[in-house]
Amino acid sequence: MKKFDKERVLLGLAAPVLAIVVAFLVTAVVLAATGKEPFNAFRIMFDYGSKSDSQVYILNKGTTYYLAGLAVAIGFRMNLFNIGVDGQYRLAAFFAAALGGALTLPGIVQIPLIILCAMIVGAMWAGIAGVLKVTRGVSEVVSTIMLNAIATAVIGYLLQVGRLGQLDEAGTKISTKPLPESSHFFEFPTEPAPVWGFIVVAIIAGIAFWFTLARTRFGFDLRTVGQSGSAAEASGVNVKKMIVTSMLFSGAMAGLIGMPTLLNDSYEYGGDFPVGIGFTGIAIALLGRNNPVGIALGALLWAFLERGSGQLEFQGYDKEIVGVIQGVIVLCVVIAYEVVRRYGLKRQQRQVGAKLAAQARNSEKQEVSA
Repeated sequence: MKKFDKERVLLGLAAPVLAIVVAFLVTAVVLAATGKEPFNAFRIMFDYGSKSDSQVYILNKGTTYYLAGLAVAIGFRMNLFNIGVDGQYRLAAFFAAALGGALTLPGIVQIPLIILCAMIVGAMWAGIAGVLKVTRGVSEVVSTIMLNAIATAVIGYLLQVGRLGQLDEAGTKISTKPLPESSHFFEFPTEPAPVWGFIVVAIIAGIAFWFTLARTRFGFDLRTVGQSGSAAEASGVNVKKMIVTSMLFSGAMAGLIGMPTLLNDSYEYGGDFPVGIGFTGIAIALLGRNNPVGIALGALLWAFLERGSGQLEFQGYDKEIVGVIQGVIVLCVVIAYEVVRRYGLKRQQRQVGAKLAAQARNSEKQEVSA
C-alpha cells in the first residue's frame, strides 16, 4: 500500500493557499491606497456571498467554470496551451442549440444527442489545432487563437434570420430556435432558485478526468509526454498521436462548458450567450493545479468573487476591484507554484542525500565488523 506522504500533501496545498492570501493582501493595499476601507469590502463580499441565493449562484456558475478548468487542464497535462477552449465551447453550444431546436424527440433521446453533438463539435474544432501541430509544426497557441476568431465569425454568419437564427416575438433579439421543453435538463429544487442538474454531469466529468489520468495507460502516457516528450518517445509512446488525441479530449470537454447554460437556463443560443469562459478556465486550471478537486475549489472561488463584486458596487466600491483580485491571484499562483516547486525539489535532494549517507554509514559498519 502506498505510504501517505503528509508533507507532500501540505506542499500541494501550500501554493494555492499562499497565492490567495497574498492576493487578498495585495488587494487590501490597493484599496487602502485609493482611500477605501479594505476589510469592510471583504466583509461585504463574504456576507453577501454566504446568502442562500448567492450559494445557488456560486454552484451554478461554478459548474460552468469547473468544466472549463477541466478542458484546459487536459491540455496542460500534455504541456499544450489550449487557448481555443473559448471558441470550442461557443461553437459547440451554438450547433448543439441549433440541433436541439430543430428536433422534437423524447428528452431521454434528445438531451444525450445535444450533449454528444456539443462534444463532437468541440473535439473536431480542437482537433484542427492538434493536426496542424503534428503535421505542420504550428504552435497550438497561435492556431487556437486564430480558431477562436474563426469560430466567432462562423457563429456570426450562421446566427442570422434565414440561416440558423430567428427573431424573437418582440423583434429585438436573434437566437437559435428555442429547445422544446423535453430538452430541459432536470434541476434540484432549492430556494430561492434551483440548482442546475448539470452539476451532476460536471462531477462525473471530474471523476472521469481523475480516473483517466491516474488509472489508465492513456493517462500515464499523457503525463509522461507532458513531463518529457523525448523521453516518452524513446520509451515507445507515439507523441504525435498523443497530441492529437489530447486535443480531441480537451475539445470534447470544452463542448460541455456551454451545456449548463443551454440546457438549464437559456434554452437557446443568442447574442447574450456567455463568452470568455474559456479564458477563465485557464486561470482556474492554474489555481487548481490541474487537479479535479483543486479545480472545483478554484471554480467555486471564482464564482464567489464574481458574486461578491455585484454587491460592492452598491456599497461605493469599484466593481473592478474583483478583477484586480482575480488577476493578482493568477499572478501569485504562478509565483507561488515556482517557490513551492523549488522548495519541494530541495526537500527531495535532502532526503536522497540523507538516504545515501545512511547507506554509506551502514556499509562502513559492516566492513569494520568483518
